[in-house]
This record gives sequence, C-alpha cells and structure tokens, in this order.
Amino acid sequence: MPAAEQQPPLSDTCQQWLDKFLLHLEVERGLSSHTISNYQRQLTSVARELALEDWSGLTPSDVKRVMAIAKRQGKHARSIALMLSSLRTLCHYLIEKNELFSNPVEGIQAPKLGRPLPKQISVDDMQQLLSTPQDSGIECRDMAMAELLYGCGLRLNELTGLRLADWNKSDGTLRVTGKGNKQRLVPLGRTAQKALSAWLKVRGDFASPYEPAVFVSKRGNRISNRQVENRLNALAQSQGMNQTVHPHKLRHSFATHVLESSGDLRAVQELLGHANLSTTQVYTHLDFQHLAKVYDSAHPRARKK
Repeated sequence: MPAAEQQPPLSDTCQQWLDKFLLHLEVERGLSSHTISNYQRQLTSVARELALEDWSGLTPSDVKRVMAIAKRQGKHARSIALMLSSLRTLCHYLIEKNELFSNPVEGIQAPKLGRPLPKQISVDDMQQLLSTPQDSGIECRDMAMAELLYGCGLRLNELTGLRLADWNKSDGTLRVTGKGNKQRLVPLGRTAQKALSAWLKVRGDFASPYEPAVFVSKRGNRISNRQVENRLNALAQSQGMNQTVHPHKLRHSFATHVLESSGDLRAVQELLGHANLSTTQVYTHLDFQHLAKVYDSAHPRARKK
C-alpha cells in the first residue's frame, strides 16, 4: 500500500510560537488536553494552508481566504467558527507578547450557526432509569454516577475528576472542579447522597490503595470517561429505554427540569458552572416549548376541537 501523504512541517518560527501558546493554555488557563488538542489541530491547519513563515505576517485577507477554502472543502459552519475562535485567541496572545500589533481576526464574522436545542430525558424516563436495582458493587457505582450526573448537573470530566475529599457530608455539598480548573460548590440531594453512600461502602473492594478518585473501575484506578458512557448506556438498556443515554443528556435534563420548576435562570447558571448567562439561556427555549405544550393542551382557545 502507498504510504500516507506526509504533511509539511510548520516553519520553525510558527511552530515555536504555537508551542508557547499551547503551553500557555495548559499552564495559565488550565484548559483540558482535549481542548488544547483542538487548538493545535485548527492552528496547524491554518498555518499549513497559508504557508505561513511567521504568525506576525497574518493579515485579515489571509483569514478570509482560509475561511473561503474551508467552505469550498465543505467544512461545517461550526468547524469554521472553531477555527476562527482558535485563531483569534492565538492572536490575542501574540499581541500580549508584542509579536502582533493588531488582531487580524477582529471584525471578521464567523458563519451563522444553527443552535440545536439540547436533548433531554423526560422526568418519567429519568425515574425509570434511576429505579434500577443494585445487586452488586459495580451496579451501586453506576447508580451513584447516574444520580450525580442528573442530581447535580455535572459534566463528564467533573464526575470522573471527583475525589473523596470533595464531598462534605456535614453540609451535603460537593466541591466540583469545572472548566479552567474553576471550583464551585453544588448541593447534593438526598437521593444522590444515599446512592453515593451505598457506593462508598463497597468502593474499598475495588479501589487501589491511595487512589483518591470517588469512582474507580474494576482495575481499581480512576474510571475513564468512555467507561462511564458505556455503563450509562448499559443501565438504560437494562431498563428497556429506547434511547441513547449519555452523560451530557443527563446534565441537560437536570438543567431543563430545574428551570421548568423554578424559572430561576441565574441559579441554573451557577449550578451548571457556566461562565456566561448566554450559555444557560438555551434552556429557556426548552422551557418555552414546555409552556407552549401546556398552553395548547389546557387553554380553551387553543385546544383542538
């Protein structure tokens, strides 16, 4: 078979500044390895496409050209917007380091994105999912993970990153480390506390000595994100649910159900750990859909004859 075509290396100057920028994202901004990898992939692609010798030579025309190339290649609007965001962040960094005097990405609009509404699980289906009997230690662990994802609205990384010291039993709170290593306290409901206690009673049968993680695999070490996803799906299938259940869907369900009951968008923002309220506002669309359904079924002038 012919060898795969090897991509040309970046110029030494471009590569050196890219490496410094990625280190900045890791050390100073505390971004995840997954996010940093996305930055690296996007920016390397731009530098190669434009055959840049130095990032300081980047112009607004270059940015528009690389966007046009991406469109011709059939790339999704979201992918192009991510590339533009990565490039803008890099240029801000280079300005701080006196490598650029102005940001060539400023003023260039990203393609408009259709904003898909988050998928959620109904309250009844959540009750069905969380009523699974726990006959073994592993089943206790899986139920505790599901209860925390839904009961606290945790991200997947936040769940797998939990340490034993993060649960304060005296006041029923959980210390969660979110994006950018920002920490927040979230209340742990009665049912979630009960599920977590049941797991911790048998956790010692599985965990390796000195392992600080709350949730561990059968090998005794911190459970991986992929294992959590697989176990949640297995939990759903065991209950006969005809839908895929993944961690983020439980987080969306948490936010939607709390907002429907309380109407308090600011509280939901704090519970989810969103830096900006605009990120949380997507759930107001879901809430409106709920209200519209209630109106259609209940109002005398809306009911179908």
